[in-house]
Amino acid sequence: MQYIYENFTFPPDQSFTIRSEILKLKKYTTLKSHINFEIALIENCSGKRFIGDHIQDFHGTELVLLGSYLPHCWQYYQTVDAMIEPQATVIHFFPDFLGEQLLQKPEAKTLITLFNNASKGVLFTGETMHKAKMFMQQMLFEDGLGRMALMLQLLNILSKSPTAQILSSPYFNSIESSGEAIKINKVFDYIFRNFKNDISLQDVAEITVMSTSAFCRFFKQKTNRTLIEFIKEVRIGHAAKLLLEGNHNVTEACYHSGYNSISNFNTHFKDVKGLSPRDFLKQYNEKH
Repeated sequence: MQYIYENFTFPPDQSFTIRSEILKLKKYTTLKSHINFEIALIENCSGKRFIGDHIQDFHGTELVLLGSYLPHCWQYYQTVDAMIEPQATVIHFFPDFLGEQLLQKPEAKTLITLFNNASKGVLFTGETMHKAKMFMQQMLFEDGLGRMALMLQLLNILSKSPTAQILSSPYFNSIESSGEAIKINKVFDYIFRNFKNDISLQDVAEITVMSTSAFCRFFKQKTNRTLIEFIKEVRIGHAAKLLLEGNHNVTEACYHSGYNSISNFNTHFKDVKGLSPRDFLKQYNEKH
């Protein structure tokens, strides 16, 4: 299978994200990996699950927790109930989404164990899965502190689950065994720290100790986008954050996000967000 490394940016008013989507019945052949932790609820489907070095058939509804850079893929063969569409509800988050202090509290002992086990992938079944599904469905319709409170309750349920099953083998380490992931993470980190400045292909290639041509092939293959496309996404993501915070106008957001041309900024913003900066801000304000 091919490996793809993904990058997710969170909206400025969210410390984690949750989404629900209809699944396409197909045999995906790409293992995905990302720095974020993931909780995935798969419903009304049967197929095959690939988590690290674990491969197994699944049927019906299942709930899985994934740690950072853990390769994963689901192949969807058919629905269980032909009258209901198969769907996935997915949460992306970082373990310290409420601050590092939370994990230093004595009450967080079981949570730390859960996050450590996530590096191998954890499958939840039975009552744990049903309770977790209820909280995740509620989270889709909540925001702010309400959604955060539900997230904490969800993690509490998972951390105390008697049905938790670790999926990958004990010797599987997705981070240490993947030099590619380490290289990608170095590139991501460099771009996040320098996106407001000019970034040359040569500088980024040197981080991975590759020629520019070899790096371009590597980055495209592992992220499914070019370096220019990725930098554009990071800059526009930052600009959107500035706009939604309400302390910068469009021109200021443009120049604080690495752009020196308003027209170029507007074009890129619409490419990434599907709307002009002003329309994007207007749509957000109408929903809130």
